[in-house]
Amino acid sequence: MQTIPQTEISLIAGRVQFVRDSFRAGLTRPIEWRRTQLQRMIAMLTEHEQEFLDALRHDLGKPTTEAFITDLAFVTGEIRAMIKNLQKWNRPVRVASPLVTMPAKSRLMPEPLGVVLIIAPWNYPVQLLLVPAAGAIAAGNAVVLKPSEISASVSALLARLIPQYLDQGAVTTVEGGVAETTELLDQQYDHIFYTGNGVVGRVVMTAAAKNLTPVTLELGGKSPVIVDASANVGVAARRIAWGKWLNAGQTCVAPDYVLVHESLQDKLISELKSVITDFYGVEPHHSESYARIVSPHHFDRLKALLQGSTVAIGGDSIAQDRYIAPTVLTKVDPSSEVMQEEIFGPILPIIPIADLNEAINFVANRPHPLALYVFAENKKAIAEVLERTTAGGVTVNGTIMHLTNPRLPFGGVGESGMGGYHGKAGVRVFQHLKPVLLRGTMIDPSIAYPPFTERKLRLFRKVL
Repeated sequence: MQTIPQTEISLIAGRVQFVRDSFRAGLTRPIEWRRTQLQRMIAMLTEHEQEFLDALRHDLGKPTTEAFITDLAFVTGEIRAMIKNLQKWNRPVRVASPLVTMPAKSRLMPEPLGVVLIIAPWNYPVQLLLVPAAGAIAAGNAVVLKPSEISASVSALLARLIPQYLDQGAVTTVEGGVAETTELLDQQYDHIFYTGNGVVGRVVMTAAAKNLTPVTLELGGKSPVIVDASANVGVAARRIAWGKWLNAGQTCVAPDYVLVHESLQDKLISELKSVITDFYGVEPHHSESYARIVSPHHFDRLKALLQGSTVAIGGDSIAQDRYIAPTVLTKVDPSSEVMQEEIFGPILPIIPIADLNEAINFVANRPHPLALYVFAENKKAIAEVLERTTAGGVTVNGTIMHLTNPRLPFGGVGESGMGGYHGKAGVRVFQHLKPVLLRGTMIDPSIAYPPFTERKLRLFRKVL
């Protein structure tokens, strides 16, 4: 078993206070400081690319291409967009002023919140730590970073490299498990950004409530796929398979289950079987394109979820390699455990539905998912799904891709989270838009002041 890297608990409060002192001294305010930190973050990822790829493979068995795209290129792409727009996104925004304030000008001034705590998960341990960190830095904050101890190799690498590349006066990293995270949450912050599950999300929110600290919670949930009777089944199968078995299903927006029109169930399963072979070969265990389950604990949890349903595809596993094949389940009881908790693995339940209305009601009667996917050629069917369901984000005739557009904020709703980020939203979430009214003094009409006469009242009635 791999040793969990840990930061000495007695040092944590001092580290948080140190970056707070730096923030209060104005270290993070200059745009050029922010730009330099973002550039250095890109340099860290590019100059140590192979080390990151090796660590991701060690922790999660991530294929090189998959790891490069999802955990490295995604991050550098987001940061480059922040650098390009840094000046514009931090510029005051002028807004109109009402007549009653004249003479005056109004503006919204973006200002950093202060010290931000970012707690990342293990499934995309580089992306989900550094993308929010980049947004917090671009917004002018000091940052405390907590990588996941479960992806221990990546955590150790980040803890070693971040002090070499980023300003230690305003960016610090804390490693460890429950004890270290508990100590971190006992400190005071100006914003907490947490990505993970709802159980820990509630712990984070409870801790934040002590100081009325605002939070962004990027949680998960059971993201459904609706396959309408009008769907292109061949395309649907490829895109579902790609989204589901990326990172061996360990993706917060992975398709969690499929509601397919009963007339298309057999065809969809047949297409999925063919696609799995195309993607990963006859024996996915030997594929260089298929990842592994992160830990024995998660492997055992996923194996237990296979009970009680019919395995239509896959189902085989190798414990010592933390391997579970791409698996499709049928004859799934909606009340079974596999339909109650987020699967977060390579298991895909398929449930036949009689019509679109049944599928919509199935989704609407459950907690709001982080993502929803609908496959249909019928535009009315698509519109009906969009109008009658609620989800953090939606991709139509695809999976996962909505989060790749930096102009679309990514986040959950209800039990799947609160707040959004990526692109400009990934900077704004760490800022306060301070309202400022600037009044001139050359004109100071007496009508605004007492004594209030009937004449003034008549005028007020006309202009207010």
